Amino acid sequence: MAKIGVLCCEKINDRLCIGCIKCHKAIAGKLGKFADHQDEIEIVFWSDCGGCPGLFMPKMVLIDELAAQLGRTYDVVHLGTCITKAVNTAACPINLDDMKAKIEGKWGKKVIIGTHPW
Repeated sequence: MAKIGVLCCEKINDRLCIGCIKCHKAIAGKLGKFADHQDEIEIVFWSDCGGCPGLFMPKMVLIDELAAQLGRTYDVVHLGTCITKAVNTAACPINLDDMKAKIEGKWGKKVIIGTHPW
């Protein structure tokens, strides 16, 4: 089973993807970047990036600590399509490759940039 976490854009998440319905549809149908998972998907956490100017590392520290306290392991972190859209269209200062490298480096989790295909 793929145990995943999703980080979404704090500023545009609910403006583009009301209720994260696009991500949930993609998870259910293994569409978009969720097609990378061969096994069943379990959502362990869902949170925002921490806001601009890229406060995702303190947010990830809190997420990881709480996950450990509750015995909720996760293997993969998806950086939401809303984050990629924020970077590409809304001048978000987050560098996606740097964000991926930092999460993989500190926690050893696989990071996939993107979620749904819409």
